[in-house]
Amino acid sequence: MTQTRALSTTPSTEPGSEWWRTSVIYQIYPRSFADANGDGIGDLQGITSRLEQLATMDIDAIWLSPFFTSPQKDGGYDVSNYVDVDPLFGTLADYDAMVARAHELGLRVIIDLVPNHCSDQHPWFQEALNSPAGSPERDRFIFRDADEGTLPNNWESVFGGPMWTRTANEDGTPGQVYLHIFDATQPDFNWHNEEVRAMFRDVLRFWLDRGTDGFRVDVAHGMIKADGLPDFTPDPKGASMGGTEELAPWWGQDGVHEIYRDWRTVMDEYEGQRVLCAEAWVNPLDLMAKWVREDEMHQAFNFPYLSTGWDASALREVINESMAAFGAVGAPSTWVLSNHDVVRHSSRLALTDDNPQGEGIGPLTPNHPDPVIGLRRARAASTLMLALPGGAYLYQGEELGLPEAMELPDEARQDPTWFRTNHERYGRDGCRVPLPWEADAPAYGFNTTGESWLPQPEQWAGYARSLQENDADSTLHLYQELLRLRREHALGSGDVQWLASNDEKLLTLQNGSVIIVMNFCADPVRLPPELAKLPRLVSSALQVSESSIEGETALWLDATRS
Repeated sequence: MTQTRALSTTPSTEPGSEWWRTSVIYQIYPRSFADANGDGIGDLQGITSRLEQLATMDIDAIWLSPFFTSPQKDGGYDVSNYVDVDPLFGTLADYDAMVARAHELGLRVIIDLVPNHCSDQHPWFQEALNSPAGSPERDRFIFRDADEGTLPNNWESVFGGPMWTRTANEDGTPGQVYLHIFDATQPDFNWHNEEVRAMFRDVLRFWLDRGTDGFRVDVAHGMIKADGLPDFTPDPKGASMGGTEELAPWWGQDGVHEIYRDWRTVMDEYEGQRVLCAEAWVNPLDLMAKWVREDEMHQAFNFPYLSTGWDASALREVINESMAAFGAVGAPSTWVLSNHDVVRHSSRLALTDDNPQGEGIGPLTPNHPDPVIGLRRARAASTLMLALPGGAYLYQGEELGLPEAMELPDEARQDPTWFRTNHERYGRDGCRVPLPWEADAPAYGFNTTGESWLPQPEQWAGYARSLQENDADSTLHLYQELLRLRREHALGSGDVQWLASNDEKLLTLQNGSVIIVMNFCADPVRLPPELAKLPRLVSSALQVSESSIEGETALWLDATRS
């Protein structure tokens, strides 16, 4: 029987003790988590039905990717109504029931908010299209005059092609153009417009009033564009979402911080320590830390950590940089290895080829990742990550060791990247395939009908939660132990101290009462005598030697028993 720990109605107000500083937050991609009505697409009732199993993992909160009303041109990140549930996923009553059950189980609920842009089906944009140039309706978006054959600047959309799309006047002649960082069906809001700001304050309050505990803010480094909209040609080797040293004039502009200071005043009106988390692809880390200054957001995703490869010195460097940058503004660092936009780390860490953010692996990519090496490295990487102080994010299925599902039939693929790259890149479908819950059930327990919006590989049966729950060697069991010990040893509120090592292949650090050792080479490495004698708390290795650490594994040692 699941032990529940209901949310405290009076959380500690002592500075530095807020829940989000040490939180472990589990990301749910709703259409792929659990399907209650059997139509092949996950839904809110399905999520509610599986919450008790999540509660066994000692997580603090769940974060749901968008479930708002949407034409679903971009997986729900094209919103046509910010204050309702898309019928695809259920109803507002289903949402309320899910929040209530989550709170009973001691889980907070964070939802995605998409403020940079909306769907072209949003009533405001439809009003804009039916209104004249210079009208208040058009001022909610970024419309510009441009002679036929010309555009206001050379900006390229993240999804390819110009960042501008032309409208037509009532008489059929070419009209104004409008700006969209992403697809043409996702027009950008004009965040200099007070109506836009007021609308989103209302959206925040709508969901907060329903018991929502916070928001993950999509494209939190967008919204404000540089004055004059100057031409800019980004580095072709850079990531499309930013993250390069040189900021594009549509990313990371100072004006975004005024928006989040405004939002923070709304959040602080509510009891229970409601939170804001930024998806901000900016570099360096001390620039990203501006999003989590004391009067702005609470957390920001640590994409430099996610992007770091299988390299001991590089990991040590990004851990140090992260703790220094976020610590300088009084915020916790966060750590993340997988999400709905990147190749799952159980495959990514075994890749030897180029893997641009959001584009995934491709059919022509040589040397597809070895699944055995990938899983071994992923278990080690998670063992390290969950020992670090601050907040951690998990992506659904990583606790099962799910690899990237690469061998999907071409006709089943749905990610726009697959079509945009002329079938050269698989995009993000491979990390979004519905989860396997039960090895012998239809759709592996995703539902009872066997329907699945993306086909589940046959090998999914071997990763099913039902097989892993009673297997002490399973990846699920490893995660449960790591999370239990993380809470027991208060690692989230600890500190990193690096320990000297005579072997450059080892990364050795201490957090409070736990020493963490990680071996980056494929062969076992003998532990120093002073570490070999310490009791082992947990290891990512399937076979353990008393005097050595196995190749490409990590372990926790009890430093109190020296």
